[in-house]
Amino acid sequence: MQRYFVPYENWNGDTVSIKQDDYHHIVRVMRMKIGNQVVVVHPKDGAAITTIVDINDNSVTCRIDSWPDYDTELPVDVTIGQGVPKGEKWEWILQKGTELGAKQFISFQAERSVVKWDERKLVKKTSRWEKIVKEASEQSHRNFIPSVQWMNRWEEFLEYSKTFDIRLFAYEEEAKHLSSVSLHSVYQTINPGAKILICIGPEGGFSEKEARDLRSHEFQSIRLGPRILRTETAPLYALASLSYYFEEMR
Repeated sequence: MQRYFVPYENWNGDTVSIKQDDYHHIVRVMRMKIGNQVVVVHPKDGAAITTIVDINDNSVTCRIDSWPDYDTELPVDVTIGQGVPKGEKWEWILQKGTELGAKQFISFQAERSVVKWDERKLVKKTSRWEKIVKEASEQSHRNFIPSVQWMNRWEEFLEYSKTFDIRLFAYEEEAKHLSSVSLHSVYQTINPGAKILICIGPEGGFSEKEARDLRSHEFQSIRLGPRILRTETAPLYALASLSYYFEEMR
């Protein structure tokens, strides 16, 4: 069943209106008719099973049939903080990280970031990123669309990190020591509902100064297994292992 995220203003009692790109997808791409069912997701209340009752020139009206008691969100709120990577790697992280349950993505300019994003182009980039996480949320049957933020100043990112219960950063040097802190041992200390920030460096990892800064802001360094992972692999490893621990082992 197709899934669509609809903003607050389109909900009215027991009906909801679907417009713009999603309207086009329903009418032109899927060629749905009155009587077809779709899943419509409220920004706060989750997913509803609905039936199409009207189709006009610019909107599809659906009647709310039921609110299934089924939650697909992780039992912890996970934010990925990512040093700006090269090429299309950031978009890959956004798409796959959304599928794996991330709640928020923050990109920041790290010392070893090869790419320097032009702030004048960020409006266009941000629009594309938001579309990527929305489509990935629909595909993976999420009840929530992750937010995407950009922080140009390292100090801004460090200050924002204070809002999290658990702060972790993947450090390349940790992978070289089998006695270093593993993800499993960290996860054992985390309770459901916790706000977790997992920080990943760009290609080349974090500089020594950045590692010191993170530790001084109560980040704990962790290893993501004994191998050195690419910057686009590391956040997915962390999310997948977290999902397994909190959703399958408990």
